[in-house]
Amino acid sequence: MAQSKVLYAVGRAVCTPIMKLIYRYKVINKGNIPNDGKGYIIASNHLSYSDPVLLALGQKRRLNFMAKDELFKNKFFAFLIRHLGAFPVKRGAGDGKAIKNGEDLINEGNLMTIFIEGGRSKTGELMRPRSGFAVVAQQTGASVVPACITKVGKGKWYSKRIIHFSEPITIEELGLDSIDRRALKKAGTIVMDKIKEMRENDLNEYSDS
Repeated sequence: MAQSKVLYAVGRAVCTPIMKLIYRYKVINKGNIPNDGKGYIIASNHLSYSDPVLLALGQKRRLNFMAKDELFKNKFFAFLIRHLGAFPVKRGAGDGKAIKNGEDLINEGNLMTIFIEGGRSKTGELMRPRSGFAVVAQQTGASVVPACITKVGKGKWYSKRIIHFSEPITIEELGLDSIDRRALKKAGTIVMDKIKEMRENDLNEYSDS
């Protein structure tokens, strides 16, 4: 189902003041992904259900999301998030259909977002990266943009959020320019190390704000 440009624009307009009020979020490198007609992969950590909204507000270009299939069980909610650019993936099942959907989006020049850990972190700490994003990058040649959402402050639910985007990393820099499955794990490590770097920087920079 194609993303609705109108619904996406309305959602952005509605959610911006709400997210500002709740999370007082700050975006670093907003709009750093080139609008050059190419598809890119955003690989982010995952803290809460608000993360897709925060990431979408952090980029000028529209985002598409690979989302867990449980979110699509309610017909109304499934209709809504599909029109906002989400498509389902069965976690832990090597979902070939979801990977193909991601590849199609990239090849059509869109931005596809994957939560690199495969699920939300219940502790707030970073978890082991999964290889789904690397498979899509390897198959499409798309550069990967690491993204880090960092919760700062003492509040449990409504702490300030820092949304930090790195510069795009090419498949050559990730070692994904050849068909080598061992390279998938290495690429995950490279991207997660960049996310860790951004997280540490933002915790040091904004924890007292």
